Amino acid sequence: MTANTDLIDRLAASLPAEVALRDETDADRDFMTQLYASTRAEELAVVSWPEAVKQRFLRSQCELQRDHYRKHYPSARFWVIERHNQPIGRLYLQQGASELRIMDIALLPEQRGRGIGNVLMTGLLAHARTLGTSVTLHVEPLNPAQRLYSRLGFRLLEDRGDLSLSGMAGGSVEHDLIAHPVGVRSKWHHE
Repeated sequence: MTANTDLIDRLAASLPAEVALRDETDADRDFMTQLYASTRAEELAVVSWPEAVKQRFLRSQCELQRDHYRKHYPSARFWVIERHNQPIGRLYLQQGASELRIMDIALLPEQRGRGIGNVLMTGLLAHARTLGTSVTLHVEPLNPAQRLYSRLGFRLLEDRGDLSLSGMAGGSVEHDLIAHPVGVRSKWHHE
């Protein structure tokens, strides 16, 4: 059994019966654009572009992100999170020798706050513990999911400062967070 098979089995076993993970396919592109748009809705609400321009921008940004992930993370896993056989989110992971990198985890707004992210994150941390690796992720500082990450033991690894996002005016501070399963030390551990 491979590490990826172990991971998907571990996550699947921890999820509620109505929630499942499956590999993303090209048929999921419209859903992925919808999901991506939901993660940028608040940011774009203050932009005075016509709705058609916003939609083109979001589709373009989603495709650029998709292409970037596949180019720079060729061994990553790209999963669709489903509830009652309907797509509700995505989970993108890159598993390395010393790190399980959560490239992206996102749920539709109406699916947030139901414990699905908590179950997935807990499963990922348990899997990392069996491998003796760290779990890292990148998160916006105002993202409400930071409360979950903090409860799960993630800590600030690096503050990257003010970065421009997707060509939008202004910027924001972004954070790398890292969690070390109990008993696991990493290259980032400092006494």
